[in-house]
Amino acid sequence: MNKWNLIVDVAKCNNCNNCTMVMKDEYVGNEFPGYSAPQPKEGHEWITIDRHIRGNAPMVDVTYVPRTCNHCDNAPCVAAGKGAVTKREDAVVIIDPRQAKGRKDLVDACPYGAIWWNEELQLPQHWTFDAHLLDAGWTTTRSAQACATGALRVVKLSDEAMAAKAIAEKLSVLQRELGTRPRVYYRGLEAVQTCFLGGNVAARGKDGLLDNVEGATVEVTLDQGRRIESTKTDAYGDFKIDGLEAVVSEYRVLVHHPELGKAEAFGTLFPSLYIGTLELG
Repeated sequence: MNKWNLIVDVAKCNNCNNCTMVMKDEYVGNEFPGYSAPQPKEGHEWITIDRHIRGNAPMVDVTYVPRTCNHCDNAPCVAAGKGAVTKREDAVVIIDPRQAKGRKDLVDACPYGAIWWNEELQLPQHWTFDAHLLDAGWTTTRSAQACATGALRVVKLSDEAMAAKAIAEKLSVLQRELGTRPRVYYRGLEAVQTCFLGGNVAARGKDGLLDNVEGATVEVTLDQGRRIESTKTDAYGDFKIDGLEAVVSEYRVLVHHPELGKAEAFGTLFPSLYIGTLELG
């Protein structure tokens, strides 16, 4: 049977918040019997966008990661719900707005923090994957429909086809180690799970001023000899080695140029780091 999945391409998310606004438009003050009670006007964020910043000026990058209910195949909330929370055959998780009344314990059952407590209605709530719309014939969700950059994409595939797609497109899930088997997949999470080491290379010209050096070879070793592949400086004399493990490491940078000499630097990496300008000589 084909099942619903959400694919998030974090490189395309620009924090416009269209998804959060249409989520509010759909659910605040609106009841969908059998699916969800009205979302409160304030206090609930059924989709949130995390901001991850790496590096330091002038070499900084920002990645935005939308988060929502993962509609897990091994959902802790379903196990804890004892009938108040169910997993449909199409993979959508539903918190029954009648049977779950008073079950504040279900908020803590979600390790992702995707279940919210409605104090007025005494009810745990979450994003239902717009199940009321899907059951009415929609082929996508409102949040994906409103995403101007295509960062959110809904697909309905068999488990086998989705597994193959995840491998082919290098998709991953949040906190795989929890064993919850989420249905929300991410492309590009490496940008928030790894570090980079960057810097600039320059040499003094005949006028005594520093000029950026293009084409210098930069080699980095971590933790006393664990070598990272070398790179070349760009037209601005900058270099950036990305995808480094996000742990505290001692680094050594060796820069050399056949005509302008060498330079090196030492230090501690973590988090991502821009080490400034290295002067060849």
